[in-house]
Amino acid sequence: MSNEQLFSLATSTAMLGWLVLLISPLVPRWAEWISGRIIPVTLAVLYSALILVSWSSAEGGFGSLSEVMTLFTQAEVVLAGWLHYLAFDLFIGAWECRTARTEGIRFWLVIPCLVLTFLFGPAGLLAFMTLRMINQLNSTARPAA
Repeated sequence: MSNEQLFSLATSTAMLGWLVLLISPLVPRWAEWISGRIIPVTLAVLYSALILVSWSSAEGGFGSLSEVMTLFTQAEVVLAGWLHYLAFDLFIGAWECRTARTEGIRFWLVIPCLVLTFLFGPAGLLAFMTLRMINQLNSTARPAA
């Protein structure tokens, strides 16, 4: 399989996972298995195999910005980086859905966090953590009925 084919397949598969997260209130168990486990683990396996095959011949490193820039000039390393993003962002999106369900956070409030996580990873995580904090503060501020 070519790098381009692997890129397309992995991206399409991750998109399926994000779509499942958007309907997760209707199918929470399916969402947890598909988007929280099966797809991220599959992407992690592909990532690991790609790193195993291509890392020894990769130039560059993590010691400086210029080394990282050199590292990411090689197609296989860039593809591995993309798989890394796909796997981790989807895993975090599934965690956000699961945590919101457990903590009683309304799903419509989670949707913007999922969009941010999909597009900008850590910014979406930050938004969700802020939403959790607000939810917890509101929960402790309400008098017991």
